Amino acid sequence: MIRLLTTFLLVILFTGCSSTAKRDHTTDWDAQKLYTEANKSLQAENYTKAIDYYHKLAVRYPYGEQTEQAQLDIAYAYYRSDEPFAAIAAADDFIRFHPRHPGVAYAHYLKGLINFSPSVGLLDRLIPTDSAQRDPGSTLEAYRDFAKVVNDFPDSSYADDARQRMLYLRNNLARIEIHVAHFYLKRGAFLAAANRANYVVQHYQRTPSVKLALDIMIEAYTKLGLDELTADTRKILALNQNNGSLITEPAIPTDPSWLRSAWEYLELDKN
Repeated sequence: MIRLLTTFLLVILFTGCSSTAKRDHTTDWDAQKLYTEANKSLQAENYTKAIDYYHKLAVRYPYGEQTEQAQLDIAYAYYRSDEPFAAIAAADDFIRFHPRHPGVAYAHYLKGLINFSPSVGLLDRLIPTDSAQRDPGSTLEAYRDFAKVVNDFPDSSYADDARQRMLYLRNNLARIEIHVAHFYLKRGAFLAAANRANYVVQHYQRTPSVKLALDIMIEAYTKLGLDELTADTRKILALNQNNGSLITEPAIPTDPSWLRSAWEYLELDKN
C-alpha cells in the first residue's frame, strides 16, 4: 500500500512538472518572434518579461542575428529594471563579442549612465545633498565611460550628452578634493588643506569648486601666518570674481528622454 501511494505521488509530481513545462507559451516561437515580443515588452516597460524573452532567445538561438542585437537590448532592459551590475555585465559582453557593431558607442554610453546613477541618485533629485561625499569610484567609472564615447565616437548621437555629463562629473571630482581640503582644515592641518585646495585650482579650472578652493587657501594661509600668500590668493579670487571666471553649480543631468527613441530612430535594433 505504501509502495502504491509512493508511486502515485511520484506520478503526480512528474505529471505536474510536465504540465508546468507545457505552460511555456514560447516553446514554438522562432528567433524573430521572441525578439519581437521582447521588444514589445520593453516598450511596455515590462522589463522582467523582456529580459526573460531575451534570455530564451540567447539560449535557443545563440548565433542568430536577433540574438546579437538582443545582447545589447537586454543591457538596456536591466538598466531600466534597476539591476546595474547585470546591465554593465551585459554591456561589457556586447562590447567584447561585437567590437565592430554600430551599437558599441551606445553600449559605452549606457555604461556611463549606469555608473552615473549612483553619483546622482533619487535623493539628490528630491533633497539638495552632496553626491561628492560618496564613494568616488562610480564617478570615475562614469567619467571614463563617457570619455570613451566622446573620444572614440565623436560623431555618435550620444557624444554631446556624454560631454555634458563629463563636465558635471568633473565638478563632482573637484568637490571631492574640496571635501578632503575641508577635512584637513578642520583638523588644523593647514598646509595640507592649502595644498589640496591648490590642486583644485590647478587641475579643475572652470569648475564651481575653484572659488571654494581659493577660500580654503586664504583661510589656511592666514592660520599659517603666511601673509604674502594670503594677499596673493585674495587678489586672485578678486580678479576671478571681477572678470566672471567663477561659474555656478550646473543642474543635475537627468536620464535623456530620447535614450530609447534615439536608438529606435537609428534602427540599430533592426535586422
